[in-house]
Amino acid sequence: MEKRCFIIGASEFNGFSDNMKPRDKDLIIAADGGYRHLLSVGLKPDILIGDFDSLGKIPDNVRLIRHSPVKDDTDMALAVSYALEHGCRTFFLYGGLGGRLDHTLANIQLLTKLSKSGLEAYLIGQDTAVTAVTDGSLSFPMNSAGAVSVFCMGDHADGVSLQGLKYPLKNACLTCD
Repeated sequence: MEKRCFIIGASEFNGFSDNMKPRDKDLIIAADGGYRHLLSVGLKPDILIGDFDSLGKIPDNVRLIRHSPVKDDTDMALAVSYALEHGCRTFFLYGGLGGRLDHTLANIQLLTKLSKSGLEAYLIGQDTAVTAVTDGSLSFPMNSAGAVSVFCMGDHADGVSLQGLKYPLKNACLTCD
């Protein structure tokens, strides 16, 4: 079984779903203010990572890595880097949608980077989940409900097909514009 990582950010989300919640062997990382979300559901992170600009008081009962607030990466990206160094191959990024638009876009770019590296990643927010697919496929159970939107995150994506959705596509080329 591939090593999974749960990174919890400071933005809102609906909680953990049954198939996307931490198990005993999973790495749990609080990215700065995401620590409060973990406390609210009774989970303790394996490590707390960030510049601690949104957390406020830093707890003394948890392992942490402090970064300068003057940096080129978001706290979520720093947490992903840590998880990659520790062998994680599947990522569940909670609390990384909404809030600051620049952080939301950075997190979507992070999904794309992970996907291009052959890794699986999901960005979960309030009533929304985002993933990136590179040279692969994604399917949903027959009883799924909701909206599906498909975007190209690079110059172009060739051979895109959508089946069983309201607006099907067959071998289409999508562009970023």
